Order: sequence, then structure tokens, then C-alpha cells
Amino acid sequence: MKIPTPHIGAKTDDIAKTVLMPGDPLRAKFIAEHYLEDLVCFNTIRNMLGYTGTYKGKMVSVMGSGMGMPSIGIYSYELYNFYDVDNIIRIGSAGGIADDIKLRDIVIGMGASTNSDFATQYKLPGTFAPIADFGLLRKAVETAEKLGIKTVVGNILSSDTFYDDNSEANSAWKKMNVLCVEMEAAALYMNAARAGKKALCILTISDHVFTGEALSAEDRQNTFRDMMEIALELA
Repeated sequence: MKIPTPHIGAKTDDIAKTVLMPGDPLRAKFIAEHYLEDLVCFNTIRNMLGYTGTYKGKMVSVMGSGMGMPSIGIYSYELYNFYDVDNIIRIGSAGGIADDIKLRDIVIGMGASTNSDFATQYKLPGTFAPIADFGLLRKAVETAEKLGIKTVVGNILSSDTFYDDNSEANSAWKKMNVLCVEMEAAALYMNAARAGKKALCILTISDHVFTGEALSAEDRQNTFRDMMEIALELA
């Protein structure tokens, strides 16, 4: 267990017990600069920016995860197992799949279906179901209600493919009542389960797979603040 790791340049006590993880490191920078006090940057390796500060007097860290399960798989593994982080809350964007999912909806991933082979490393005698920590999920829903923010809770899809050669893939997931598609949560949930830690994925719908609707850059920035504020209250 070598600290700093090849990917995170922090020392043992530089990172809080709760880490918020957007995919985009610049979104991590935005959250840190707009919400945290007494800010310290603990990582710049590969430009995967990480910061620690205080939010309402509580120590909290925020760090980018990059795109896809291999990337969040590395960073979340190191945070859980090398830096003794207890909670990782992914805050990202997603494409709507279900008909009743609309732009700007906040979706909380109770479970994360996947087309990835990430779970094969565990050599399980069956199919593992990656799920969120219920305590974090319940608190996120309660926090959103207090803030007057509507959330939708259910099953999401973590896909290894952004450009899928199978044009019917999303329709197949839709018939199983999967709400939306993103690319990281399943690996995060599996790493948390294996480490005996906690994880949650909170998403903002930025586009819809079937309608072709999409938020503008300005809309994404304004709407994503709701998701950020829910996650910050969980720290």
C-alpha cells in the first residue's frame, strides 16, 4: 500500500472520509471553488484534480473520476483501500432512457446494471447486482425533499460503450425499466462492496437517448448545482 499512489499525489490525511466524484475534473474544480472553504488541492497528476476543504464546517473532498469504469475503478479503489475513504458519491450526467425521465431530472441510482465484465475479477458463482448504500440513498432523498428538489430513484445502466454498434441496445434496457445510461456507477458500487465501504450515484439528465433533447452548456451548469448541493449535504 504505497501512498502517494501512481494516480493520486495526496498524503494520508489530505483526503476527507467523504469524496464527491464528478467525471470531469473541471467540474471538481468548480465545486471546490464555489462551495468549499479553506481549500487545498491534493492532486494534479494527469490533471485529475482533487481538492479538500470544508462545507458548513465539515471536511469534504472532491475529485474527478474520468470517463468510464476503468477510470473510476482505479480512483475509487485507491481512495477506499489506500486513503481509507468511507463514502464516495458520484455526481454526473446521464442520458435518459425511460419515457417518463425528462431533461434536468435528478436520478439516484439504487442499482447499476451494466454491460461490463468488471465483476468477472471476483470469480463469483453467479451474477452480482451492484447497488447503492441505502443509508446514503435515503439521506439523499430526504435532503432533496428538504431542498425542494424532485428526485427519481431506480435502476440505471453503466455502459462500457458510448458509441454502441448495437442500435437496439438501449431499447432492450428500456423494456427492463432502466431509467438512464451513464458510464461509471457499477464499478464504483462494486469497489465499495468489495472494500466494505459506501457509495452512491446521483445524476442529472442532460440529454435523452430517444427524443434527442439535450441541455445547453448554461442549462447544465445551472441544473447541476442542484445535484451538487444534495451531495454536499451528505458529507
